[in-house]
Amino acid sequence: MSSIKRALRGEDLPASGITPREVYEGRRTLLRGLAGTGLAAWAGRSMLGEAVAATPAGGGLAKLVGQPSPLSVLDKPTPYKDASSYNNFYEFGTDKADPARNAGKFRASPWTLSIEGECRKPFKLDLDALRTLAPLEERIYRLRCVEGWSMVIPWVGYSLSELLKRAEPTGNAKYVEFTSVEQRDTQPYLGSRVIDWPYTEGLRLDEAMHPLAMAVLGMYGEVLPNQNGAPLRIAVPWKYGFKSAKSVVRIRFTETEPKTSWNRIAPNEYGFYSNVNPTVDHPRWSQATERRLPEDGFFAPKRKTLMFNGYDQVAGLYAGMDLRKFY
Repeated sequence: MSSIKRALRGEDLPASGITPREVYEGRRTLLRGLAGTGLAAWAGRSMLGEAVAATPAGGGLAKLVGQPSPLSVLDKPTPYKDASSYNNFYEFGTDKADPARNAGKFRASPWTLSIEGECRKPFKLDLDALRTLAPLEERIYRLRCVEGWSMVIPWVGYSLSELLKRAEPTGNAKYVEFTSVEQRDTQPYLGSRVIDWPYTEGLRLDEAMHPLAMAVLGMYGEVLPNQNGAPLRIAVPWKYGFKSAKSVVRIRFTETEPKTSWNRIAPNEYGFYSNVNPTVDHPRWSQATERRLPEDGFFAPKRKTLMFNGYDQVAGLYAGMDLRKFY
């Protein structure tokens, strides 16, 4: 349990790659002070060379505001319209535009999350309890998908460990399994054979307990849109996007490695770990480069993929492992 305790205390988080608190909070304080003056966007661009320019939400959903987090990166956020209209969420369709087009009838409330398995205190939470379990933070995280595209999303939520530690996992708990909801009357592709439903994903316990692993309830200062995994999704920024389960209804502690959806379908393509790794190619394409949407046009040079998506502070979780074998 020592690695879990270190992770909960943040001892494994070096300063590299994380926004200094004074920079981040100072920027946000100034922007709040300039709000309504017409200078806020200019200030965001000029202070950090456009790296953290303010991006309006524009989704028209209920507000869900978190305090700025020092775990945020300095990358410029992706516009909301792109982040909410180009998605992988196969319950609503296999085309990137399908989730936004087909998720309108999805019921994100009422909601119940069950936490169970190898733990001393299993429990259930409704949506109100989830939103008040811990102080909400806004964390600007990179999102890297296995197909070669990436985005930068301002998520709202808190460390996943805030949920997990309350269940008091036993010594038998080595992994965490996430199960997504099945709403067959609102998710049209649940009738397909693309995936053996419901969608499941998993992490090793120390990965799930790392401070960067996030329970997400909102984005861009609003509650999560249906197509982005409302009302609760996971964000694991150093792994490919499919590892971040959406619309989660159950979290289960297990002693053995859980069977995950994409690993069952194509184990030679989608390993259990699926860390962002430019040196391990997908069987059908290279992972060495990526295009960030919408900045990198078709004719623009691709940018190099960063190991662990640039989150070097998680490297210690994999010390001594052959990451070409445990891909």
